[in-house]
Amino acid sequence: MNTCRIVLQRRFLPVSNSNKEKFDRFIPNRSAMDFDYAHLALMEEREEEEEEVSSSRKAYRKQLAETMGLNRTRILAFTNKPPSTSSLHHQHQHQHQPPRRIPQRPERTLDAPGLVDDFYLNVLDWSSANVLAVALANSVCLWDASTASVTTLVTYGEDQGPVTSLNWAHDGINLGVGLNNGQVHIWDCVTKTLLRTLQGFHHTRVGSLAWNTHILTTGGMDGRIFNNDVRFMSYPVSTYKGHTQEVCGLKWSASGQQLASGGNDRLVHIWDRSTCTQWLHRLRGHTSAVKALAWCPFQSDLLASGGGAEDRKIKFWNTRTGACLNSLDTASQVSSLLWSNNQRELLCSHGSQLTLWKYPSMVKMAELSGHTSRVLSMAQSPDGCTVVSAAGDENLCFWNVFGLPHTTAKKTVPKAAHEPFSHVPRIR
Repeated sequence: MNTCRIVLQRRFLPVSNSNKEKFDRFIPNRSAMDFDYAHLALMEEREEEEEEVSSSRKAYRKQLAETMGLNRTRILAFTNKPPSTSSLHHQHQHQHQPPRRIPQRPERTLDAPGLVDDFYLNVLDWSSANVLAVALANSVCLWDASTASVTTLVTYGEDQGPVTSLNWAHDGINLGVGLNNGQVHIWDCVTKTLLRTLQGFHHTRVGSLAWNTHILTTGGMDGRIFNNDVRFMSYPVSTYKGHTQEVCGLKWSASGQQLASGGNDRLVHIWDRSTCTQWLHRLRGHTSAVKALAWCPFQSDLLASGGGAEDRKIKFWNTRTGACLNSLDTASQVSSLLWSNNQRELLCSHGSQLTLWKYPSMVKMAELSGHTSRVLSMAQSPDGCTVVSAAGDENLCFWNVFGLPHTTAKKTVPKAAHEPFSHVPRIR
């Protein structure tokens, strides 16, 4: 009796914390227990002991058990930890999220009579105030997407026009206008007032413009790039020299520290804002003019560039090292590139169509057809969902290519009357 008492006392002595990890206990999950089947299995074993069962009878019982789902060997079973509430919520959203629909036809098409069919020009831009600026030969027209109203900002004479480039400042009020005679005008589009005329440094047409806060960067057919501080009435504050032919593409990075320039000399240059004497990188690889440039919104040192008719390629560059990361043949002239702000996607206008690519796999997601001639330029709405394209067929096509299902109900671009630019004196 004393021995038994000692054993029981040892068995139920509390375990110290230092030895707790050496033991494990099996705690059965009662919800996973099948007491009815356990009782049946015990009774069958007892019956088999009491009476001899023939082999055919045993085979019949086995087959019946398999058919009825009773051929189990586990009575007590562990179960996996149930998923957390956040995991269940994520799975529910993933399972019930409808597939994204990408319309392959434009939502609306607006007439743009007088649009110059010239690959090297940049005659389309969409402001942060939701106003679209488009150059129609010698005129600059403004289309307010929120009211669908159309106004003519200015019409130039033959000695100045046609308009060769447009670019909005970040405030959505000031618009830079490059002209064929080498001048650059800065307009206040609210009061329709000419604020500044930049002249005397470009002697031929100004085909590309790019704002960086108070700096307006201009690129001309002469291959020169100038930075102009619009706060002062003075000559350009800095000059970038590297291109030997027309500068047809300019884009500042989101940080405003690096400038990408593309030229008809088939080169792409990366410039640092603080260094004016030499480029950071001279990127070779394209075999035709480089107009299309786009900085990646989710990777600051990633630049996409597109080549002209003899090249037809999209190239991706690491602007920190100058390395070419990838190259894709589109089979036609690349005129414009736009990144999605929400997805890892890139929209390319090449030939008469737009193509949406998944990055970095570069799997083709959609082909958008609506123009009957080559696309010249694209611009993105301030909410990032809608894209407008301008082509040599004198049409503006609006595409909801980047819109998500829950945002497409609110259209960025309302319906407008037919031929909104019909008041412009041009013959179709």
